[in-house]
Amino acid sequence: MDQFPQPIRNPEVKYTKLFINNEFVDSISGKTFPTINPTNGQKICDVSEGDKADVDKAVEAAKTAFKLGSPWRRMDASKRGALLYKIAELMERDAQYLGSLETYDNGKPYLNSYGEMMFASNIVRYFAGSADKIGGKTIPVDGDFMCYTRHEPVGVCGAVIPWNYPVCMFALKLAPALACGNVIVFKPAEQTPLTALYMAALCKEAGVPPGVVNVVNGYGPTAGAAITANTDVDKIAFTGSTEVGQIIMQAAGATNIKRTTLELGGKSPNVIMDDADIESAAAWSHEAVMTNMGQCCVAGSRTFVHEKIYDQFVAKCRELGEKRTYGDPYELSTKNGPQVDKEQYSKIIELIESGKKEGAKVECGGEAVGGDGFFIKPTVFSGVTDNMRIAKEEIFGPVQQIFKFSTLDEVIERANATHYGLGAAVFTRNIDNAMLFVQGVRAGTVWVNCYNPPCYQAPFGGFKMSGLGREMGEYNLSQYQEVKTVMIKIPQKNS
Repeated sequence: MDQFPQPIRNPEVKYTKLFINNEFVDSISGKTFPTINPTNGQKICDVSEGDKADVDKAVEAAKTAFKLGSPWRRMDASKRGALLYKIAELMERDAQYLGSLETYDNGKPYLNSYGEMMFASNIVRYFAGSADKIGGKTIPVDGDFMCYTRHEPVGVCGAVIPWNYPVCMFALKLAPALACGNVIVFKPAEQTPLTALYMAALCKEAGVPPGVVNVVNGYGPTAGAAITANTDVDKIAFTGSTEVGQIIMQAAGATNIKRTTLELGGKSPNVIMDDADIESAAAWSHEAVMTNMGQCCVAGSRTFVHEKIYDQFVAKCRELGEKRTYGDPYELSTKNGPQVDKEQYSKIIELIESGKKEGAKVECGGEAVGGDGFFIKPTVFSGVTDNMRIAKEEIFGPVQQIFKFSTLDEVIERANATHYGLGAAVFTRNIDNAMLFVQGVRAGTVWVNCYNPPCYQAPFGGFKMSGLGREMGEYNLSQYQEVKTVMIKIPQKNS
């Protein structure tokens, strides 16, 4: 841990207003809302609350920045890449402050927050390298014609980002959008607006022209809905719940048929075969659902364990759950901080209670920590069956559910018996069984003998109701481009 700079406890909050056209401004209504420290339930500060009028103002600034002939549209692709490289450098320069601010506003352990700042800067750097490598094709066609394609930016993009990985999600929307030449309006989660505002300041410092990046704090039903309803917004990129994703998709279709990228919920199966390395599988499975206090869309929240090793595996998971540290998120030894807010905390507690009532066995945890913060003890349930609420609903908390299975065919069928399809994993020494699982499970990402290792080069997204499109990696660039076909008549020589 020596390589990590010490956290800044309760860091100074530098920006609380909206960021429109490269300026921090009050909301038109003058309204504000509090952002809360989940570690103690106390208010950190008041933040400007944007609504439709502010979103419209931000979209207008973005439209102006996107006009043909504007500094942004005239900028060389290599210069766009250089701007993104500069943003990545500034993020690394300020990673200690950004990580400390993320912990303050979100509650996640600083050790994780700091690492996420470095990961997010790598995302930006990855797409920076793509900016001047985006191009079309020449296509052989019949007749005396020349045909080629242009890959053009979609235009004004709206980005509605969640509270569980605020800076990573900001970077993941910002970098491909700008690499492709788009402009963007962000609506950060109302629980965690502070780091998004600081990121906006870094964009300005890097030299991003006015109007290219805008941030409007506010609530989903007002500011978020205004972005999806605005007919000058050409694309929506959303990460969050499936229920809100459905609302956004309906709004996109009801207005101007916005392009949509939706990364939504999950109830991901994590399958442990009887020949697996139990120590390794248990450790990966523990982190798969406990990391970030379980507040991860692709958490391995359905752990299926073969009946031959079930009791041994449960005992190991119980041991790991009991040893997991929780408490002050600024302590480098802390693994779990609080849940993000009272609403999320209450939802998790209610689902834990439902698991008890429906007959699942609490191996460890199963209750709140107590005190002013939103802490929940790391919880492990055994004896979980597919009909229980904790087996079907996305808990989004530090709650591991362990199921028993007998055969590979059975567990593939049960793994697919959900409307989600974000991630899946299998632990086995048998390559044939691994490949059968990979082919049989319906999920956007499948891991073999690991679970969700950090990776920004590979595409990420879901099957079924876990979303549309892909983020990260080269595949993500196509979500921010339109393909234009150009046909030119070739004149013939006179005979």
